[in-house]
Amino acid sequence: MSILHITNGRIIDPANKRDEIADLWIADGVIVEKSAIRNPQSAIETIDASGLVVAPGLIDSHVHFREPGQAYKETIASGSRAAAAGGFTSVVCMPNTSPVADNAGTITLIREKARASACVNVFTTGAITKGLAGEELAPYGAMIGAGIVAITDDGHCVQNHGVMRRAVEYARMFDLTVLDHCQDYSLVGGGIMHEGEWSLRLGLPGWPRAGEEMIVARNILLAELCDSPIHCQHISSGGSVRLLREARARGVKISGEVCPHHIALTDDSLQTFDSNYKMNPPLRTYRDIDAIIQGLADGTLDILCSDHAPHAFYEKEVELDQAPFGITGLESEFALFCDILLHKKKALTLNRIIEMFTVNPAKLLSLDRGTLSVGAPGDVTLVDPDLEWTFDKQKSESLSRNTPFHGARLKGRAVRTIVAGETVWAV
Repeated sequence: MSILHITNGRIIDPANKRDEIADLWIADGVIVEKSAIRNPQSAIETIDASGLVVAPGLIDSHVHFREPGQAYKETIASGSRAAAAGGFTSVVCMPNTSPVADNAGTITLIREKARASACVNVFTTGAITKGLAGEELAPYGAMIGAGIVAITDDGHCVQNHGVMRRAVEYARMFDLTVLDHCQDYSLVGGGIMHEGEWSLRLGLPGWPRAGEEMIVARNILLAELCDSPIHCQHISSGGSVRLLREARARGVKISGEVCPHHIALTDDSLQTFDSNYKMNPPLRTYRDIDAIIQGLADGTLDILCSDHAPHAFYEKEVELDQAPFGITGLESEFALFCDILLHKKKALTLNRIIEMFTVNPAKLLSLDRGTLSVGAPGDVTLVDPDLEWTFDKQKSESLSRNTPFHGARLKGRAVRTIVAGETVWAV
């Protein structure tokens, strides 16, 4: 019997509304009661967690590992190491690989690769439509058999409302959650940054709030019509928060998530034409940040994630309009959320932040994770909420370095990541 004993830590387990100083026991990769440890000959590894928070293993429900097809940006192995370094024991990969994860064969390939090379739990989503083209539905039943946990065309958005309705209806048959990248192409056009004062000053094509809000509104109507959940990814607009709040108050099965860059940065960052500030949806204004933080505080938005999107340096080192959207985020996101929401803005408690990284994404995607209940997998993240440190992209585990947060001084950090009772990363 392999035994891990974590002692003297502050256990925060939102799934069980637990917040206390106590010990935690893990035997053969599963959380157990102390009474279950019956073999006195077993070697017991002890971790003294005095002064630390013992949380369920953190879940990032929105990452891009570029394997298969673009392993020069990120592999499942390197991405999982970056996840572990950020405190994450589980990640959910988006399907915009090459080939697209729109069939059972590709899903099986990804899962087998993850089993062979990942140091954390890697879950995968399947595409809503074949080839992410927005026209023909992918084979959901076959992909569920291969192990997907949700469907999404992330990186693309289904523009045909009839196709999206059919997707939601079929997903309901399988009790499958639909995730959606909210972007109306006819409104966004070739926009590369928020449409406003700075896009006008810089002479860059704008990406208006309405380009997101139009699809959020569409999803609300479809979730209500089909009585089936739709989750809106990486919310950036204050108007989207308002729409979601009103719909959720009516009982519509609609939800949303937030990435750290959308509350840490604004569109004026692009005045340097640095492509590490180019993302989709774009950085917006302080007004939007205030609305998003209020949405997190009142429960309108209930999941935190990274949208980890690695790109090779030479892909970003081009003219701004030619550079790809996206930044890496797995290793800095938890610290950014702690620094901003817990310490600077004092908008959320640590318990609430942990809830948004554990039980909430687990419920959304029906994952058997996100809790320290007896019998649950022994995935644990040890957190020092007051640790001050500087993020150095040169020490990243990711293969890519496209981040705007290099050199950021942050407060709060995951200091040890434990998967199935085994430490996979520690400060």
